[in-house]
Amino acid sequence: MDQAQIALNQAHRLIRARQWEQARAACQSFLDHEPGNADGWADLGGVLVQLGRFGEAVQASRRALDLVQDHPTARANWFAGMLAFGKGLIAEGDPARGREVLREALAEGSRRQAPPEYTYELALLLGDWHELRGHFERELLQDSGPSRVFRESNLRLLYGELPQGWDLREARLQVPGLTRPVRTFSEPRWNGEPFPGKTLLLHFEQGFGDTFMFVRYASRVKALGGRVLLSAQVPLADVVSTCAGLDQVIPHGEPLPPFDLQLSLLSLPQVFRTGLDSIPAEIPYLDVPARVPNRKAIAEILAAAAGKVRIGLAWSGNPSHDGDRLRSLPVEALAPLQALPGVAWYSFQVWGEQAAPLANLVPMAPLLENFSDTAYALTGMDLVLSVDTALAHLAGAMGIPALVLLPFEPDFRWMLHRTDSPWYPTLRLYRQPALHDWSSVIKQVLHDLT
Repeated sequence: MDQAQIALNQAHRLIRARQWEQARAACQSFLDHEPGNADGWADLGGVLVQLGRFGEAVQASRRALDLVQDHPTARANWFAGMLAFGKGLIAEGDPARGREVLREALAEGSRRQAPPEYTYELALLLGDWHELRGHFERELLQDSGPSRVFRESNLRLLYGELPQGWDLREARLQVPGLTRPVRTFSEPRWNGEPFPGKTLLLHFEQGFGDTFMFVRYASRVKALGGRVLLSAQVPLADVVSTCAGLDQVIPHGEPLPPFDLQLSLLSLPQVFRTGLDSIPAEIPYLDVPARVPNRKAIAEILAAAAGKVRIGLAWSGNPSHDGDRLRSLPVEALAPLQALPGVAWYSFQVWGEQAAPLANLVPMAPLLENFSDTAYALTGMDLVLSVDTALAHLAGAMGIPALVLLPFEPDFRWMLHRTDSPWYPTLRLYRQPALHDWSSVIKQVLHDLT
């Protein structure tokens, strides 16, 4: 066996063992004997990516591509190297050069069929929604079945193509594990027809924010028929019972009375053929219920801030939410808000880290036994500042002014590029200009409030 083959075998063994520095030396030894071997340069590029030597990884992978134009491993390693190289330059304080590297990689991706995971992250980092839409549409072509249809619905709704998006979104009911909780009713689905003399059960699906958002349709449902029931999550059952059009709210887990028809709250936009010009946005449609467990204690805390501007704050959501890592922001990002004079800050943070770097922050969490307490506390706020959580939805449903801080890739309901929400007239949207860029968001909030 010649020296080149020995070095190559050793390199592959070390790569499998994840001994990257020794593997780099073995790859280099092989290339000293075989400088025209594209596979050797591709292997070296991959090893250098693992070592964090991204500039060198890009050069090695480019050598492989010069030798074999469509070498798949070299192409993947080149994109991995460029992506990490660009991100590293941005993190090290050279954002202009970092974005230049990322733009070069994205342009190359359109020519060379870059691996989808790289074009997606490149487009996210550059804030390029045109490229992102192309990425999503290419992904859809490679999929089939209800899952593909559901993913297309997210894209349609994100771009404000509502009627088509709602139709496609019904596919979620056929995707295992997507709807929570799983329902197995024998009663037929309601499709929007009049139902005088009958009883219709509306039932919650997904999170608290979804219930707050779509219960708004209850009065429209009621106008078409008889009794309207709602099965709702226990913590918010009293609050949603203040919504017009509901005859009875049944906390989840309690026995359901007899009913003739049923429908998920999340299917109501599809049933009513909701478009941008027909969103039911009459506010407020939710109010403070009669029973507020900690009404007196909350009132005393609010009274202590007489003469100041009261601002409620929530910086993270439920950590079990699939997108929580992107929608929640680190507490240190809030520090610049301390510069606002004359503000009494109230933390509505009930998930994750409770303390924030604001000197006069009053923690409300111990008094928020359920959303009835939250709703009552919100009525004492002049403004709410929140990431995309149920708090933002409740504030919007109650007609309370709120600034909602959104990640670069937002949830479908906030659509793209808008600073307003057609669902909630009192909300103003602040969006990340690029992935993970919360500092720009807080800077804009501070500027506007000042």
